[in-house]
Amino acid sequence: MSDRRLINPPKLHPAPGFSHVAIAAGTKVVHLAGQVALDQQFGIVGGDDLAEQTKAAMRNVELALEAAGATWDDVVRRTIYTLHPTEYGAITAAIDQVTGGADHPAQTIVGIAGLAVEGLLIEIECTAVTSD
Repeated sequence: MSDRRLINPPKLHPAPGFSHVAIAAGTKVVHLAGQVALDQQFGIVGGDDLAEQTKAAMRNVELALEAAGATWDDVVRRTIYTLHPTEYGAITAAIDQVTGGADHPAQTIVGIAGLAVEGLLIEIECTAVTSD
């Protein structure tokens, strides 16, 4: 686990579902590819439900973190690409369900026109810092 500190400066607007600043010290930086709501058979999990697709994508993020020896507490940056960027409340609630309410890292949500597989609504990539 890294030494991670999350900061929300009082002179910035409130940060619903993310932190404005993440500072981490560690020895290993883990970059995860964007994860989507695909199962092992390349089927979309969650249909056209953004919250369900978000949970499925986050479960895939969790599997990738575990493979790298990292946890939610090591994530310092999260970027979310979605066809529905204004639905951040539903996205945040779904993320909290998967992470168990872990503190949110620095984050950006980007509105996009589409993803690589027709029917996908969201893709989530993360960066983590760990100590070996």
